[in-house]
Amino acid sequence: MVSVGSKALALRRDRNCCNLVEDNLMGREDKSYNQGRKKKGMSRKAKNDSFGFDADNSNKSVSGRATDGTAKPKKSSKYQNTFSEPQPSIVRKQVDPETTKYFSEIVNLFESDGVDLEERPVICGNALEEARGKEFELATDYYISHTLQILLEGCNVDHLCDFLRGCAKVFPLISMDRSGSHVAETALKSLAMHLQDDEAYFVIEETLTNICKVIVASPVDMMCNCYGSHVFRSLLCLCGGVPLDSPVFHRAKPSMILAERLNLSTSSAPGNNLSHHHQGFPGLLKFLVSGMLKCSEEDVKYLLVDQYSSLVFQTALKLLAGHDQQLLQIIPVLLDCRKENLTEGNFIEMTAVSDIVELMKEAAYSHLMEVILAVSPESLYDEMFTKIFRKSLFELSSHQCGNFVVQALVSHARDQEQMEFIWEKLGPKFRDLLEMGKSGVIASLIATSQRLHTHEHEVCKALADAVCLPNESPRSVVDRILFLESYFACVEKSNWKWPSGAKIHVMGSLILQAVFKFHNQLIQPYIMSLTSMEVDHVLEVAKDVGGARTIEAFLDSDASGKQKHRLINKLRGHFGELAMHSSSSFTVEKCFSASNLSLREAIASDLLSVQSELPKTKQGPYLLRKLDIDGYANWPDQWRSRQASKQSTYKEFYAAFGSGEAKSSKSDSFLADTSKSTSLAIGVKNVRKEIDHHLASSEKYAKHEKGHGGASDEKATGSVNQKPFLSVDLKKNKRHGQEEQSKASRKKLKV
Repeated sequence: MVSVGSKALALRRDRNCCNLVEDNLMGREDKSYNQGRKKKGMSRKAKNDSFGFDADNSNKSVSGRATDGTAKPKKSSKYQNTFSEPQPSIVRKQVDPETTKYFSEIVNLFESDGVDLEERPVICGNALEEARGKEFELATDYYISHTLQILLEGCNVDHLCDFLRGCAKVFPLISMDRSGSHVAETALKSLAMHLQDDEAYFVIEETLTNICKVIVASPVDMMCNCYGSHVFRSLLCLCGGVPLDSPVFHRAKPSMILAERLNLSTSSAPGNNLSHHHQGFPGLLKFLVSGMLKCSEEDVKYLLVDQYSSLVFQTALKLLAGHDQQLLQIIPVLLDCRKENLTEGNFIEMTAVSDIVELMKEAAYSHLMEVILAVSPESLYDEMFTKIFRKSLFELSSHQCGNFVVQALVSHARDQEQMEFIWEKLGPKFRDLLEMGKSGVIASLIATSQRLHTHEHEVCKALADAVCLPNESPRSVVDRILFLESYFACVEKSNWKWPSGAKIHVMGSLILQAVFKFHNQLIQPYIMSLTSMEVDHVLEVAKDVGGARTIEAFLDSDASGKQKHRLINKLRGHFGELAMHSSSSFTVEKCFSASNLSLREAIASDLLSVQSELPKTKQGPYLLRKLDIDGYANWPDQWRSRQASKQSTYKEFYAAFGSGEAKSSKSDSFLADTSKSTSLAIGVKNVRKEIDHHLASSEKYAKHEKGHGGASDEKATGSVNQKPFLSVDLKKNKRHGQEEQSKASRKKLKV
């Protein structure tokens, strides 16, 4: 027999002394929770004592942040020495041989495919009835837990709920076990599947209510456990009506967070654009969240800096995004402010500000604060901005954990006035921040400058000045941003040279991608630097994943065609080589779209030399179709005619509607301008697709006629008969656009 409870809790609490920090792109590569569990629990490794309780191995997990990607010990906190009383020990009996044999026979039966689909739910239900009274022992047994997962997936909703009600009192302990956590997760996922049947809603709600009451009675242990935290988050997602494995709510990837901050994502707040999976249980969600916060003040202080409980709080906040009244009650507690009768402008106690600033230097709490800033109602965000960050902005920007909070603060700035203050504090510090490796703060500032249409010129100039010596030409500005780490590690900056073979700095590439979204007049130094780069260097950049994205961003910018052609010319003769790489194959397509007829033919010629090899690559078949390399090889004259027809049609469209670039930087209403620019850009893209599709259809018809020997030259080119049709459409669209502009003008005059 194995004792469960206080010993496991002690193991959990001792893990704080051996936490490690490892920082990826956004400083959060969380390798907790079983090092990436696989479906149906198959990632679990067997132990010699497989029938014993699987002790919590979260001691060995890693989480946190570091600016250089190395492992660092987690900073101790004054809040990490206070705990609630541990739960009393529970004795877990070893599974008897007869029960073990019974469940082994069940597994053999399923593996032999001797069970009909109609019989499966009945067999699963009968087997679960055999588990009654022994749920805890079976769920925490390494081998039998796998069988239970199969049974819980295959049974009907009544047997599923019976099983969960039977183990409700020990559900937290099952969830904190390495094997049991998989059983708990499988049960919750099965409940979510059965919610598709409306008749099952009330029986599921009753079952979940029993479980939630047990968890709320003592939530600390489960929240702070490596496995328990994951199950807790799944339960919150189930109650919130979202998919249990949703990366947005469960554990947002660094790339998702970064995309949102740099205006590369369509969502502006957690859950805004994610449709709910089912109606959920809002009452239970509120009950769970309020229960988490009813812990003692000492426990809450501990929960705020624990990496696993922090994740639970983050999920809860994301699920409550948009529910301002609930958030105004919850967030002050997470800011360590517990006073009664909170009112607008008085949520945060000034005496707590210094403690909050110190908390933001903790890895777990800095993650939590980022979500708080993302979901906070405007009044609370404004108060946090004024009381907490005004005097600590650069201090936090310089800290290895705090700088991520500043990135979130900047990304969610509400208006130009806040951006003005941020610029006053951080604008003169660009070089200092880059030297300290805090380029993410600058990337967020650039993106927010674009979103709010303010300080755009100042941001571009400050960035160029930060990587150039006084009175130095900006010729190498792009080179140095691409290799930020290498440049700032060089003692003699004037002697820095291109580091051949080095990997391009990820954040440096993202910064340049953001820069190329600015208006052409603001980024001339960057355009000149990129287009004057040596041929070998351009090729090296194009082969790198981040470098390829930088080139694509430049080709998508509103730089002149002449400037784009100058860069594309440097890759002439290498497009076949680039097309063979999965990342740079997209760059080849972008180059083709931005090229004139002669450059398009040069690209097609390069790809023709690797035509037999390209189908073996991931993007090769698509690239061959998109650029019509087969057509170029067999009917070069017709291919040229079709390309000329496309370019002519594009020019006619752009003459009518413009390039789709944002022209509204001088306007006061950034929200309206952004919306208008986005819709116009989408419209341009859709029309381009329509033109390509129409011409491609004509091309197929022409080839078909040619194969039957009846096609005229005009039909074969697919251009003469189609262009008048497109011209009529463009004129019609132009009139429609003018009418819309006229309506918008009248609206403004009325305002």
